[in-house]
Amino acid sequence: MSWSEITALVERAKTGDREAYGELVKRFQGSVYAMALARVRDPLEAQELAQDVFVHAMKKLPQLRDARCFAGWLRRITARMAINRLTRRGPLFGADPEVLEGVVGYERSPEERLELGEAVEQLRAALAKLKPLDRKTLEAFYLRGRTLLQMACEFDVPTGTIKRRLHVARLRLKAVLEEIDPSLAERFAGDGAELAAV
Repeated sequence: MSWSEITALVERAKTGDREAYGELVKRFQGSVYAMALARVRDPLEAQELAQDVFVHAMKKLPQLRDARCFAGWLRRITARMAINRLTRRGPLFGADPEVLEGVVGYERSPEERLELGEAVEQLRAALAKLKPLDRKTLEAFYLRGRTLLQMACEFDVPTGTIKRRLHVARLRLKAVLEEIDPSLAERFAGDGAELAAV
């Protein structure tokens, strides 16, 4: 399933189309479950958490402004709900590696892999055209998963400066991507969640 098909499903689901939302659940249930399992480390609880995530996302879907950000938005909901669950009961340690290996993931088609590979190459080319500070800021946040506080310590600046740098760097990246491929610029517009997905 291509990103444009997912975007179309999200738009339909936002209008109350339950069949479209069901397709989104099928497409993303493996990744949501895997993320939940990695955080709560209990297969049954991860399954319950994944169900809760999809119920919550269905209720909040009309609030999603940009359908292209659905994947990142869903990941953020999963992370937030997992944190809430862990703070209520505390973490469980010692999940078996066999359990994690048994998680069924979404398998991309050859066309999707080719499309993603091209997008990654274009993204790398765009990042290379940015000023070093912009590139380092985006890479630290989206590719290395640094928090704003960690970045503030790394860059030795206040967190407000990091927020501003991220905003400016995203705008500059979008401008470079528009020169390379306008459709790619649209895909990475918004909060940058798709940057992390690549």
